[in-house]
Amino acid sequence: MRLRSIMARNLRLLRRASGLSQEQLADLAGLDRNYIGKLEREENSPTLDTIEAIALALQVDVENLIGRDTPRHR
Repeated sequence: MRLRSIMARNLRLLRRASGLSQEQLADLAGLDRNYIGKLEREENSPTLDTIEAIALALQVDVENLIGRDTPRHR
């Protein structure tokens, strides 16, 4: 599985597990809601700064966003 696919899957799983909408997560991470959707649909590749911002907003370690294993909440 490509890293973009892994990131998209983990982002979607972690966001839903947190009970956040794409818009809520975007607000917390300082990003645009449409961008979160594009990440989840594998239409965009995030920068390292974006991955870090999303991880902070989700309150998870960065490894949970990009790891091949099933992501875990803290």
